[in-house]
Amino acid sequence: MTELLDMIWSFLPVIGAALCLIGGLLAIIGTVGVLRFPDVYTRLHAASVTDTSAMTIAIAGMVMMSPNWLVAFKLVAIWTFFFLTGPASSHALANAAHVAGIKPLTGKSLKHERQDDLS
Repeated sequence: MTELLDMIWSFLPVIGAALCLIGGLLAIIGTVGVLRFPDVYTRLHAASVTDTSAMTIAIAGMVMMSPNWLVAFKLVAIWTFFFLTGPASSHALANAAHVAGIKPLTGKSLKHERQDDLS
């Protein structure tokens, strides 16, 4: 039984490093989404969803690689802060854009913008 536990403990840093890499790649994908999407609402959606999930996966990897429980607890506290404030700030930005009168691009307006880009 102890051999099995030792083997599991030896793989935790490898799994943690893989999770950190996956989180980083997901953050890059979100950045590409922010650059490619046409209006503020879809860009905000791409940024908030991928940043929250990328941060969750990366911090889970860091917890697996943490040297002691105090570091793991601090990482969980950081995750809790970002998990609560990230969606709230995205909502505040979307609300500010709505109050400022910025309309989402749909249907004809989206087609019209694409035709302007081609000419």
